[in-house]
Amino acid sequence: MNTRKHGNVRSLVSSFIYHALQPLFMDNSASRSATKFIVHPFIRANTVERREYQVSIADTAKQQSLMVVLPTGLGKTTIALLVLADRIRRGKVLFLAPTRPLVEQHTAFLKAVLEIDEAQIQMFTGSILAEKRGTLWESARIIVSTPQIIENDLLSNRGSLRDVALVIFDECHRAVGNYSYVYIAEKYREQAVEPLILGMTASPGSDREKIQEICSALGVTKVESRTEYDHDVAPYIFKKGFEWRGIDVPVELKKQKRVLDGVLAERLEALRKLGFIRKKQTRELSKSEILALRSAISVQLQTQKHADLYQALSVLAEIMKIKHAIDLIETQGIFAVRRYFERLRSEASSKEGSKAAKRLMQDKQFVAAMNALAAYEGEHPKLDALISILREEIQSNPGTRIIVFTNYRDTAEMIVSALHDRHAEKEGIRAVKFIGQATKEEDKGLKQKEQVEIIQQFKEGVYNVLVATSVAEEGLDIPATDLVLFYEPIPSAIRSIQRKGRTARKKVGKVIVLIAKGTKDEGYYWLSRTKERQMRRRISELGMLSNDPELESGEGPISYYESPAKGAVEQQQKQREDQKQITDFEPEEVRLTIFVDPRETKSGVARFLEKAGVELRLRNLGVGDYIVSDRVCIERKSTTDFLDSLINKRRNLLAQILRMLKEYEKPVLVLEGEALYGQRNVHPNVVRAVIAAISLDLCVPIIQTKDEADTASLLYVIAKREQQRSSKKEICPHGKKPAASLKEQQEYFISAISNIGLVTSRNLLRHFKTVENVVTASKEELMAVEKVGEKTAKHIRTVVSAEYDGSEGEAG
Repeated sequence: MNTRKHGNVRSLVSSFIYHALQPLFMDNSASRSATKFIVHPFIRANTVERREYQVSIADTAKQQSLMVVLPTGLGKTTIALLVLADRIRRGKVLFLAPTRPLVEQHTAFLKAVLEIDEAQIQMFTGSILAEKRGTLWESARIIVSTPQIIENDLLSNRGSLRDVALVIFDECHRAVGNYSYVYIAEKYREQAVEPLILGMTASPGSDREKIQEICSALGVTKVESRTEYDHDVAPYIFKKGFEWRGIDVPVELKKQKRVLDGVLAERLEALRKLGFIRKKQTRELSKSEILALRSAISVQLQTQKHADLYQALSVLAEIMKIKHAIDLIETQGIFAVRRYFERLRSEASSKEGSKAAKRLMQDKQFVAAMNALAAYEGEHPKLDALISILREEIQSNPGTRIIVFTNYRDTAEMIVSALHDRHAEKEGIRAVKFIGQATKEEDKGLKQKEQVEIIQQFKEGVYNVLVATSVAEEGLDIPATDLVLFYEPIPSAIRSIQRKGRTARKKVGKVIVLIAKGTKDEGYYWLSRTKERQMRRRISELGMLSNDPELESGEGPISYYESPAKGAVEQQQKQREDQKQITDFEPEEVRLTIFVDPRETKSGVARFLEKAGVELRLRNLGVGDYIVSDRVCIERKSTTDFLDSLINKRRNLLAQILRMLKEYEKPVLVLEGEALYGQRNVHPNVVRAVIAAISLDLCVPIIQTKDEADTASLLYVIAKREQQRSSKKEICPHGKKPAASLKEQQEYFISAISNIGLVTSRNLLRHFKTVENVVTASKEELMAVEKVGEKTAKHIRTVVSAEYDGSEGEAG
């Protein structure tokens, strides 16, 4: 066992956390006399502790756009509060967070500490209708929102950032690619008179170019950071013990692992014979190398239709599955192996299953090894080590709180089940599984409401062990814990920092990492440590002072970061060129209008169109993604989506096209991207057959575009052509009335209500039998229908009972 202790640390005076976000509020009078508090006309007296490093960073953030990098628990939100309280005099403040729980958390915090009428602090989520958001925006001084809501309002011209004095981006490391933060920051700099941006993150990553890309996207001109090693932070933090425990892998597991190593070696040799890897690479091929090779082969397939390319892709798919099985054996346990083997068998027996799964199930060595593992009576010794640690911790401190992190849901299920089977509750171990919302087949996720309930029960002590996947790393209001236990190391510096930040926030804490000896666990552990050091070094180079003893470079001078990375500059140049190809048209006498399904705002197409001056109207469209006239409906598919719709029963492309044909005179299918062949194990002849059926049998034109900018240019041209030929001023987003059955017309009628999809429409009609019964049903009666919650029921009642106001015009 190796133990490593960090840092110069001192205890805080006796205090407790009023809000679980961070240690801000003091409880007893003795503590109050010893603790300094923030004094500000907009902040309630004796509520927010004054920490000099937070005040110093906030003072800088008041003067220039800034990214703050602080480990979880050091008070990023307090810094945001100080800057917000200063800027609120100049205009509105927009506080953005990536998830609804975070939005609710920040809203509650601001209402608790600010001397501002609560009605002036508004929370925006998808449950608030667009029209109501417009009214609330006018009256509010502070808006806390998820970024997608604000992006949609900006795209639809329902709001402006002109009067916003400050935008705060929480978890700002997300500001890359097409994420909404990037678009909002750009629009804010365009519209605001005196823009000021504050980005906050526990870790922007270890790659210099990514850090610079985030800075460039947000428009920040300086980066500030602190760690527990900095002299001005040390007085406020608690000791965090750190250790890793090596676990020996059982002989039987090693034996079967060697069998799978042999199966893997055969596939790597096959890849070498095909000419895609060198001889020395047949020993090992990392996941990143496999993905890069797969991408390179897919590009080659655009110009060469050689059989070796298809064979290589297929072998790569097998390699990925074998490597995953090996990882589970070494680092997770038999329970996870059994689950994976069951899924592989199910995939192989399915008609839609991959060829890779089918071939592996025909490999006698592979199947024999997996059967032997499935029959293994024991479990990975990590499980016993984990349970032993839990027993020790809870026996020594019955009031403790512990988070166990694992990468896989199967492992989380195994841990909780094993504790239950061993009657761990009798020993005081009350564990609960905490996973994300996504549900896949038999793997049911936790709804947001269920997540909130579990966290509350964890706070109250109903549970004292939270067995969590990555969902607990970021964004949820999880209280500080006494111990964070990694079931396995992770290679990501961001995730590692976020996990470790869950302890030592209120008192002394501990981090323990379980490492299976001689496995990828060891590599991941050291990779994560290396990335953390690299991250701190990169940030130091970009403008921070750090006394972190792990930084080989030691202290460095504070410097200002003022220029974006070369990669970011090239990206911005490309965006300008892409935008130019859309706007290189004569100005339109009448502004073009395009209806857009809100799901499409995740792509860059809508943003390009908005910048080109198109009036976008976001509507939940029953069919298609874009409507440019009463007769033209456009379905956009990336090549990946297109291929997925061919193998996924729930995404039947031909059914989508047929629905478009029923409702629109001129449906169009746009295929975006160039790598159409050689992906997703779909044979090229299948792709060609589907294209032929759509274009020849259904007479629906298929237009291929290069990228999002190219798609936006095409939509612009089609919209201009259609809207110039029509004398109608308004476009009907619902196309022609269905000429099909009465049943379809009834479904059409109900699904025309915004936020009501086809599935919900059918549920309503099955339950109430007639359209008339649906529209006359009470809120309570509507809520009795599957998939109809209180907000949906209330919305239906509002639509069918509210008086029509013709003076409002088109709401968009």
